[in-house]
Amino acid sequence: MEKLTLYIGNKNYSSWSFRPWIALTAAGIAFEEVLIPFDFPAGNPKFKPISPTGKVPVLHQGDIRVWESLSIIEYAAELFPDKGIWPKVAADRAVARSISMEMISGFRALRNACPMNMRRPKAKIALAEGVMDDVARIETIWRELRAKSGGPFLFGEFSGADAMFAPVVNRFDVYDLTTDTETLAYMAAMKSHPAWLRWQEAALAETWIVPEDEA
Repeated sequence: MEKLTLYIGNKNYSSWSFRPWIALTAAGIAFEEVLIPFDFPAGNPKFKPISPTGKVPVLHQGDIRVWESLSIIEYAAELFPDKGIWPKVAADRAVARSISMEMISGFRALRNACPMNMRRPKAKIALAEGVMDDVARIETIWRELRAKSGGPFLFGEFSGADAMFAPVVNRFDVYDLTTDTETLAYMAAMKSHPAWLRWQEAALAETWIVPEDEA
């Protein structure tokens, strides 16, 4: 099998890069990581030669190019069906994919108001309309799925669905968006995962500052 190369942006800010990175890393899938920082106002022109959209993340395998976070996770799940990227039960896989798509298409108020920022000191900010509605819906997803699976993650073991919500855990944390004990328990499980800790360590060591992502 030809090697996998995952191109990502800044670990401090790039929520979409974080998703496939943590999914592959948590699953124990070997890949080469290439970080191209967001050091230009409109992104980095180095993205264009490697990605059809001119954005990251993008996964290369030989001549194959796979872009968009969820597509990368799906492709890895097909390449490595024994790695448990998705839940074993078909009904659970359907729900995992549904909430992953909901993450992509929804929660815009939260994502716009509270950019991912791994090194941001924990502090509340003035929240735009709709943010707490997004928080409530996400907490419902997490609470119901963990109650059904028994936790500690959404479907018991860490899965692609947890990867898709990983940047939201950071947002809930650094913007101090919740006091719910069940939510905090899930966040604690996520933040103590070895893959999370590896990403966080690298993010905290970065020196790049992107003003528009500093809420």
